Amino acid sequence: MAESAATNPVTIDDLVAQSGRAFEILTQVRGLMLSPDAQKKAPTFSVAALAAMCGLDKHQLHYRLGKGDLPGGTLGKNSRREFSLVDARAWVGAYRGGSPRPPGRKAITIAVANFKGGVSKTTTTMTLSQGLSLRGYKVLAVDLDPQGSLTTLFGVLPDVEVNEDQTVLPLLAGDQRSARYAVHESYWDGVDFVPANSQLFNAELLLPAHQAGQNRPSANGESFEFWNVLNRGLDDVRDEYDVIIIDTAPALSYLTINALMAADGLIVPLPPSALDFASSVQFWSLFSDIAKGLRDRSAFKKTYAFVRVLLSRVDVSDAATLGVQQWITAAYAEKVFPVEIPKTAVALASSADFGTVYDVVRYEGGAKTYQRARAAYDRVAELLDHILVQCWKQQGDELQEAA
Repeated sequence: MAESAATNPVTIDDLVAQSGRAFEILTQVRGLMLSPDAQKKAPTFSVAALAAMCGLDKHQLHYRLGKGDLPGGTLGKNSRREFSLVDARAWVGAYRGGSPRPPGRKAITIAVANFKGGVSKTTTTMTLSQGLSLRGYKVLAVDLDPQGSLTTLFGVLPDVEVNEDQTVLPLLAGDQRSARYAVHESYWDGVDFVPANSQLFNAELLLPAHQAGQNRPSANGESFEFWNVLNRGLDDVRDEYDVIIIDTAPALSYLTINALMAADGLIVPLPPSALDFASSVQFWSLFSDIAKGLRDRSAFKKTYAFVRVLLSRVDVSDAATLGVQQWITAAYAEKVFPVEIPKTAVALASSADFGTVYDVVRYEGGAKTYQRARAAYDRVAELLDHILVQCWKQQGDELQEAA
């Protein structure tokens, strides 16, 4: 007789103990990589990398170095010149003319969303924040996922180093009018962030309770709109950033609805697999139902400046990939970014170190593998750069029409 699988009863206490053990392991792993004396640090950049970021060749960069009006970096190992992230952003600012946001324009808010997990939402949020910062943007990244994965990528352990008063929860509860209190500097120059922790799950009770009138009325007499709380809270900081990027939970929730309604544009990461494609169809169906429901019940109006589908975790060795890509292109047409994020060993290694391809200082594997992964994210940042410039132009046209 074949040996049967173990079917020992599992009590709630067993699950609590299991949760505690798993959390201890995560804390130990995180402690090794992000201990107080080994905090996350931004990478340094070689002369070649900096030249590429500025659109120069090495000779042009060395000529500009001779003028002494821009940071000269430091000599690292093997007497090679290296530039810090702060140095690099100073160079980029000099050659791109500083922040690309015209005077009088507000930050463009982007929600990175998909109701399915494992599609690279958090990685996309982080890499776009980093990539845009390397193009001269000032970015605010908002973690709206109670799991706090984005917070972890910033080198902060959600349920150890973040309390609920540092998240957007006080804003959603009505205790704060602006999200400014929750903004923190990060290890990455040019990118601030709003952290998350598991207490954000309480928003799923607070928001509907307030909407039903079970909570205290608004202090300024405004009618409460559960879908608009985050949007109003971000208004106070939209003059200080070029871009606000929101990482959402892989679920349809009050938090996700707030992110979708606060956004000027949407980016939907989508791996080219049959299951993920089917899930994306459900995402748009549910989102359409939500939007129509809000429109029918209020004076709600919502227009997005752009919506883009980003092919992520693309495995070129998978024979089924091409077929699913064709489905995605047929379904979403011009909304699909003309660039793919490859599934590479670089991405896997970076995520294991609580980082992204931009955090890599020196990749131990093949240079071509790293360049392929990095080039894909650089290209997405470049395409998004062009879109954002058009969004600000549209803002200017609307201001002129209103004048």
